[in-house]
Amino acid sequence: MSYIILVSGATKSGKSEFAEYLGKKEQNLTYIALSEKRPDDILWQEKILIHKSRRPKSWNLIETVDLIAYLKNDIGVLLIDSIGGFVVQLLNENEIIWKKNLKILLTYLSSYKSKIIIVGEQTGWGLVSEYKIGNLYVERLGMLLKEIAKISKENWLTINGKALNLDNITFEIPK
Repeated sequence: MSYIILVSGATKSGKSEFAEYLGKKEQNLTYIALSEKRPDDILWQEKILIHKSRRPKSWNLIETVDLIAYLKNDIGVLLIDSIGGFVVQLLNENEIIWKKNLKILLTYLSSYKSKIIIVGEQTGWGLVSEYKIGNLYVERLGMLLKEIAKISKENWLTINGKALNLDNITFEIPK
């Protein structure tokens, strides 16, 4: 069973910085940037540069949209930023394919031997999207984060630049 640390939070809450802080305590970490590259999106490129500037040069970097491919074989400690990229890749798939891929991901995460630090976006706390795809993203991401939290050893929420250890101040909602 792997040791998963889930760090979730809203935009600019400090989730990536906190996950990187946790990652700096590890030897031989591989950082998985889970996103399309989007070379023509200047704002996205600026955001990527900010993230890159904070990461130690000693970390291995994998830029991919195929997370499952890198979970099949244990390559050591991972920091995945961010799990929303997994959801994005499956937005155009029906519910059956989504749930199949969700199950596969959770199986690989659970069986991964080394530590995994996962960054996840907290969404759905405010406005409801007027677009079907926006609501689908929020619902699937919420489902994914809830399932990852169940198999995680540590669950953190970042808000306003602070990190809360949810395991110390909460209990799981009964079914």
